[in-house]
Amino acid sequence: MVKIMVVDDEPDTVDLIKLVLETEGFEVISAYNGKECLEKLKMEKPALILLDIMMPMMDGWEVFHRIKEEYHDIPVAILTIRDRDIDKMLGLHVLKADDYITKPFGRQELVDRVRKIIKIKS
Repeated sequence: MVKIMVVDDEPDTVDLIKLVLETEGFEVISAYNGKECLEKLKMEKPALILLDIMMPMMDGWEVFHRIKEEYHDIPVAILTIRDRDIDKMLGLHVLKADDYITKPFGRQELVDRVRKIIKIKS
């Protein structure tokens, strides 16, 4: 079963994404902040990380950098409410995220984009 890690400080968002992805056959690992994400990565190796940007203590940009320093082979898709062009450019072209998904997103859109990343990276 393909593992996906969802990192978001909003439990309702994590629960929704988990429900959608699990009904599609994925295993979902939940993390509610950057520190928890990095701790779980020591024990789990997901096929993809869906990473929120706006989180307390350690924002998603910092978490992204730490993931790529240590786990550069794990694809990371930014999952955020920040939809300004400058944010998308930073995520996709500067940081080289594997995707940039803005909230709100449709169920099928999320599933399709997750599958696309998994297919490209496998």
